[in-house]
Amino acid sequence: MRGREVVWFNSIGLTDIPQVGGKNASLGEMVRSLSARGVRVPNGFATTADAFRAFIDANGLESVIREQFDRYHSGRASLRETGQNLREAFLAGEFPAAIADDIRVFYRTLSRDAEVTNLPVAVRSSATAEDLPDASFAGQQETFLNVSGERDLLDACRRCYASLFTDRAISYREVKKFDHLDVALSIGVQRMVRSDLAGSGVMFSIDTDTGFPGAAVISAAWGLGETVVQGAVDPDKYLVFKALLDEPDYEPIIEKTLGRKDRKMTYAEGGSARTRVIDTPERERRAFVLSNAEIVQLGRWSAIVESHYGRAMDMEWAKDGLTGELFLVQARPETVHSQKSLTRFSVSRLTETGPLLISGVAIGDSIASGSACVIRDPADIENFRDGAILVTEMTDPDWVPIMTRAAGIITDHGGPTSHAAIVSRELGVPAVVGTRNATEVLAEDAPITISCAEGDEGFVYAGILASETEQIDLGAVPITRTQVMVNIASPAAAFEWWRLPTAGVGLARMEFIINNLIKIHPMALVHPERVTDPAVLRQITELTRGYDDLGEYFVNTLALGIAKLGAPYYPHPVIVRLSDFKSNEYAHLIGGDVFEQAEENPMLGFRGASRYYDAKYAEGFALECRALKRVRERIGFSNVIVMVPFCRTTTEADRVLAAMAKNGLVRGENGLQVYMMCEIPANVILAEQFATRFDGFSIGSNDLTQLVLGVDRDSGALAALFDERNEAVTRMISEAIDKAHAAGIKIGICGQGPSNYPDFAEFLVGEGIDSISLNPDSFLKTVHRIKEAEMVGATGEWPTSTRASM
Repeated sequence: MRGREVVWFNSIGLTDIPQVGGKNASLGEMVRSLSARGVRVPNGFATTADAFRAFIDANGLESVIREQFDRYHSGRASLRETGQNLREAFLAGEFPAAIADDIRVFYRTLSRDAEVTNLPVAVRSSATAEDLPDASFAGQQETFLNVSGERDLLDACRRCYASLFTDRAISYREVKKFDHLDVALSIGVQRMVRSDLAGSGVMFSIDTDTGFPGAAVISAAWGLGETVVQGAVDPDKYLVFKALLDEPDYEPIIEKTLGRKDRKMTYAEGGSARTRVIDTPERERRAFVLSNAEIVQLGRWSAIVESHYGRAMDMEWAKDGLTGELFLVQARPETVHSQKSLTRFSVSRLTETGPLLISGVAIGDSIASGSACVIRDPADIENFRDGAILVTEMTDPDWVPIMTRAAGIITDHGGPTSHAAIVSRELGVPAVVGTRNATEVLAEDAPITISCAEGDEGFVYAGILASETEQIDLGAVPITRTQVMVNIASPAAAFEWWRLPTAGVGLARMEFIINNLIKIHPMALVHPERVTDPAVLRQITELTRGYDDLGEYFVNTLALGIAKLGAPYYPHPVIVRLSDFKSNEYAHLIGGDVFEQAEENPMLGFRGASRYYDAKYAEGFALECRALKRVRERIGFSNVIVMVPFCRTTTEADRVLAAMAKNGLVRGENGLQVYMMCEIPANVILAEQFATRFDGFSIGSNDLTQLVLGVDRDSGALAALFDERNEAVTRMISEAIDKAHAAGIKIGICGQGPSNYPDFAEFLVGEGIDSISLNPDSFLKTVHRIKEAEMVGATGEWPTSTRASM
């Protein structure tokens, strides 16, 4: 290609990075190689590194560059002066006539092919050292949108060249130790997608928070995509589970979060400005940018691009408002998680608490403390203090020099694919983005702690809080006969622990998703007319933004929560327990006090199975069933097993199974398995009869211990008496295991006991239990004890603590 100054995208590919840079080489690669697989990329052309060097030679700029950097490195000129002088020199330059003529001819051809006079184009900078696997130069140079006409195009190209010497680009190359004269700049001229009339955003083929490779992450906002890239808006967020994308009957969307999207960028009407930022209409703020079919289509493209490049990818997409078509407009290597080990990772946790000040989206998984440095105006960047927590509205590439000096970052705006999020990950600095009002709430110089170690949500606490970090090595995890599973409380926690080599999820508590994501009592969604408190009604209205059907809000949120929770463990079984709130806990949900009656002893009251067929909750239970049916049959997680808690009698079991069938969950149909919590003495005594109705048992050691010993599990005064290892309890467990195996069904345990007491896990292995489900943070230490117990058992020399004599 050397000697050619202007080339079409379809004539270049990844081998041409030295001539057209990473961005344009990738565009050419997709146009040339992926169009046949259905990936749409807007056509265009690129100037080469030869054109850049010809521009420098024609304008005598090499000596200017050397002189300016000699002054900068010797301390005779500041970074600002150096950058300004170089940019002015480039802007005063002229293209050699032959190159200018080629740019005009290619632009006319592009316009003619689109049947548009003076076709609007995006003019993008592509440095020959950018988008490398170990260095992301993305955002260091300028992009110009909605450029039309030959004169404006040549002017934008000249400005692209000048942007090679912005302060941020110079700083980044200095840090990465790139010689400034070794870097050339290619210009990409690409047909504009009319996303100003629709929407656009960013997509990663890997989960950007945890590195989970099975999910694609999509951010979306109305209008041109710069607002998402810059973090100027809080976008919609979608997660797609890639393993099920080839199944035509499924929509494997596992998260769908409505962003506020209060601003959008559109084409400017008249004047010198090409774009403008305006307020988003309320109807658009309340609506998702993408349909489910479009989310799935983008997810498929992410998998295709990732497969072709052989690595995790960072992409930008746009939707044309005139044709309704989706396009990919950029693709570059993901540079953070793809560099990390799959077998070694760290887990951080706070060891003390403090007042919660504000929350947002967690970026990273670590913890940082320091004094708040609040900077509202980019003109005040120089006031940043090394080692402080940067608090600002949003960041762009101009902020990178101080971001490298920050202990943590907090922004008012932005989502998980915003500039602040991307740079924070690359720097390994924890960030909380999209807090809405951090710059107003956090006081200058106040001591604060950022925690990104608690799932998807990031928290900012008052004070310098103590924390600890554990280094985890999965390389030495033994293989056990006993299936070792995990108890997962939240969808966010599932992603945090995806690397653990588990046999699946032994317990996923539905009530945790209801309490933390849905927050509204299901009956208040079925019968909102019974809720009369205006404040409660306002809460319900705010949470259900974007939903006309309130019941659909419950079903969709629960279904997505279960799907996200189960995704890291697919295709292993994921056992989801139906809701097991007590009446007092249900009452604490929004609108709950209208539908719940006070009970003297809610622990033994209207809970578990007894609610599902009762008229007071049957309509709420129908929503739970709809959500589970959607998870299994529409989203595609047929590995989900449903578990019934606190089932007191066989008659009650029959009534629950009938209620499930009435709502589309028929045991045995489409492979549906239904388990029962074995947590009431009656479940053990009548295990043979319960076994004819269920496919498996899961011992709930907390409730079983409570009911066998007559000890209230929540009583502090009786805490010393509560022990799963008591002989009365272990006899019950032994009996349950024997009867389950005699009946030919599986039995596991999902209570706290094995996590709290390794010797209790040894006892269970001795009894021949099929599976043990542990809390994730105790998985590694307990799995070694399980392996040791299995090895002892193989010799026939079981510890005396086994059978019913612990």
